[in-house]
Amino acid sequence: MRRIARISLAIVLSLAVAILSAWAGLAMWYRLPVAEPGRAVAGLLFLLFGLATVIALFGRFRNRAFVLFAAAFAVVLVWWSTIRPFDHADWAPEVARQVTGVRDGNLLTLTDVRDFEWRSGTDFTERWTMRTYDLSRVQTVDLFMSYWSGPNIAHVILSFGFAGGDYLAWSIEVRRHGGGKFSPIADLFKSNPLVIVAADERDVVGVRSNVRGEDVQIYRLKMSPDAARALLLEYVSDANALSATPEFYNSITTNCTTTIVKMMRAVGDVVPLDWRLIVNGYLPEYAYARGALDSRLPMSVLRQLAHIDGRARASGLSPDFSRLIRVSVPSPNPGSRPGFD
Repeated sequence: MRRIARISLAIVLSLAVAILSAWAGLAMWYRLPVAEPGRAVAGLLFLLFGLATVIALFGRFRNRAFVLFAAAFAVVLVWWSTIRPFDHADWAPEVARQVTGVRDGNLLTLTDVRDFEWRSGTDFTERWTMRTYDLSRVQTVDLFMSYWSGPNIAHVILSFGFAGGDYLAWSIEVRRHGGGKFSPIADLFKSNPLVIVAADERDVVGVRSNVRGEDVQIYRLKMSPDAARALLLEYVSDANALSATPEFYNSITTNCTTTIVKMMRAVGDVVPLDWRLIVNGYLPEYAYARGALDSRLPMSVLRQLAHIDGRARASGLSPDFSRLIRVSVPSPNPGSRPGFD
């Protein structure tokens, strides 16, 4: 029995060492401040060290080997904790500025609201504006899903509607360097900061539907004006905090979906853990199951009516973009219970 217990423990420790070695090797590959060959050598050496530790765990020197590995991994963790996101860099133009806001009673003034005019992915007119919004006129919240890699993964945008037909969209994104590309694996390893963008819908939604050719869908949420205002102010609070203290984007823990969930919980909504919060392409089904969408229609019908691509392209990114993309999209029943709870 004692021999079986030792072997079982060695197997468990071996799995832990293998996982930690893989993480440390990738962390060195992506973030060591040396040239590519040096990063490759360092990462490979740590992987080989982990392999040697796994072998030693089944021999006489298993205790010494594990202690040595733990010490080496602790050094990696200390180094990792010193890595901080850049505050200033040569950012891609569309994420070059972090929106900030100031509230004065019912008036909310936002600085650096994005209003780009897109002609192609590389041809655009760059505009950043200062806007003032009346919080008492906030009425609705809409969920945009932009599918860029099949049905499982989407970019999530929330848009707040005001009386009179104005909309303000919020997009949580990777703050890429100029010429850089989005990499879900690299962004697990402190590769790029997080940025919160506030923008016109014909900018932040239109660039995805009309320029990048993504499958963009809209879902109108059941949310009271009071809850919508609270969530909008939570966006502003997070944006201000991010402007003061930059954070890293993380493909799993700090992304466009998890950050929204954190905000909704901060304003009192109940958002239970669910696999669809990770595989976020199915977030509309999750919202439907929680009673946050129009329950008069089956989810399959809502999915069919949610596609905006045809209407968006027909609009030509005109000033009437927001109204046109909502044609035939059902709104929730008045008086429905707000939020995801």
